Amino acid sequence: MTQIDWIILAVTLTGIIAYGLYKSRTTHNLDGYILANRSLPWGLVLLSIMGTQASAITFLSAPGQAYTDGMRFVQYYFGLPLAMVVICIFFVPIFSKLKVYTAYEYLENRFDGKTRTLTSLLFLLSRGVSTGISVFAPSIILSSLFGWNIYWTNLFMGGLLIIYTLSGGAKAVAYTQRLQLIIIFVGMFLAAYMVVHMLPKDVGFTDALQVSGKLGRLNVITTGFEKGNGFDWGDKYNIWSGIIGGFFLALSYFGTDQSQVGRYLTAKSLTESRVGLLMNGIVKVPMQFAILLIGALVFTFYQFNSAPVFFNESQLVKLENSSYKDSLAVAKNAYDEIAKQKTATVISFTSAQSELQKDDNFNELSKLQYKSDSIRRKIKNWMQTKEVGGDSNDTNYIFLRFVVDNLPVGMVGLLIAIIFLASWGSIAAAINSLASSTMVDFHRRFSKKIITSENEYNLSRWYTLAWGVFCIIVAMYSYNIGNSLIETVNELGSIFYGPILGVFLVAFMFKRINNGSVVFYAAAITQLLIFAIYIPAKLKIIGLGFLWLNPIGAFGVILFSILLNSIMGKKKNPA
Repeated sequence: MTQIDWIILAVTLTGIIAYGLYKSRTTHNLDGYILANRSLPWGLVLLSIMGTQASAITFLSAPGQAYTDGMRFVQYYFGLPLAMVVICIFFVPIFSKLKVYTAYEYLENRFDGKTRTLTSLLFLLSRGVSTGISVFAPSIILSSLFGWNIYWTNLFMGGLLIIYTLSGGAKAVAYTQRLQLIIIFVGMFLAAYMVVHMLPKDVGFTDALQVSGKLGRLNVITTGFEKGNGFDWGDKYNIWSGIIGGFFLALSYFGTDQSQVGRYLTAKSLTESRVGLLMNGIVKVPMQFAILLIGALVFTFYQFNSAPVFFNESQLVKLENSSYKDSLAVAKNAYDEIAKQKTATVISFTSAQSELQKDDNFNELSKLQYKSDSIRRKIKNWMQTKEVGGDSNDTNYIFLRFVVDNLPVGMVGLLIAIIFLASWGSIAAAINSLASSTMVDFHRRFSKKIITSENEYNLSRWYTLAWGVFCIIVAMYSYNIGNSLIETVNELGSIFYGPILGVFLVAFMFKRINNGSVVFYAAAITQLLIFAIYIPAKLKIIGLGFLWLNPIGAFGVILFSILLNSIMGKKKNPA
């Protein structure tokens, strides 16, 4: 990066922190630290919800996901708008009426303490690990830029994030996310513009889309049905898993995950909460579509320009210093030669006058793309050997490498600042929610000491520190996880979100079931069932996409609750 890039990066980050500290002045109690005194308008609630979702993982990994697998990942969000409507009707009024700090307080009133403890514990486990992976994402940037050791980088980034989160609580998070998202949207628009601008002069936006579409990167809608084989349940992203599985995942994430519930509980009224959520349902799908489209455009850019044979440069250096050095050199030469042929072919494709010429060029381009992908697969296999022992998945590095290698002075600093901002906003909100759940669902309930509001505020900050340390530890083990970060986080959530959602659905919809033990055991059995399904699915013993775990978990709790309730009977009246 140039000196100008560093100045832009430093000024942007410093300005955001100063703005957040200025806006974070609040009362030193739980209501102020966790819920911003329930004073925010719907616009800030919307931006806070979106900012909590839009982590560094979104802007680092999503373009890479589209680059390698196409835009079909966007189908994962298709169930989200409907989920927002359901949450506004059933979830938000109850949480707002009871004036709860966390969603899990309601479960103790409805069932009993152990049901509340179990669901809160499942949330803490899933969100804590997911946030740790999110801490790893910005560490990738510093590690790639400076060649720093990834573990020391995790410590450095985690420390900065803890300081940032401790500084202001929920109010600071909300106000800084407003400014962050404005900068983020401007920066991503500029990135998309620059990708198209750097294409050859006679190649426009529609030409770029045609190239990426022909090579399978604009596969926005996929059915999951294979010719002659019926529906592929192992297909991760298709219209059905997106609408059904994505609906249940979004319903659980926004309706029961404290990192999101805590965002709309900061609203000053029920109406403000609902409007913020509904607007999120409208905006989220187009926003994710645009981010993935950038990845598809980057793919097109590398059809006209030579792409790195592997986008994680530090891993490539490891391979160069191994016994595969000579084989890598041969592979690189072959890859570069194919890149030259691809450039000539794609230029002929975009300038062809007849459909016959286009078809001939497309067929040739497809063959060349297959050859280059084969070389990349071979290099990834070398990286998985014991001698090299590194991360063979470079999806998370694709967009970052494109930015650093190709964008003009100033843009590099701005886009890296954007990734940092997204990281800080989402992680701060997540750690804030982890601390609030720990304080309210565990410390308040199990501590026998009577403490003041000021002491609760201080304890919440200590829990914030503790969860920050936990997330750093998780980040240490996030290297070489195999999948893209955005896929890993959503897959992890799907393991736990179904059973958590099932508990709330029983609470809302089955008033006759009011024995807390029934729901507790139903949730515990279902969670074990999810693990029993997920592990063989992960090992590809059975074919099942992870999004389907969400409805399975939700309906599992409902069915087991009905069954156990018929056996164990009633215990107490519903709240």
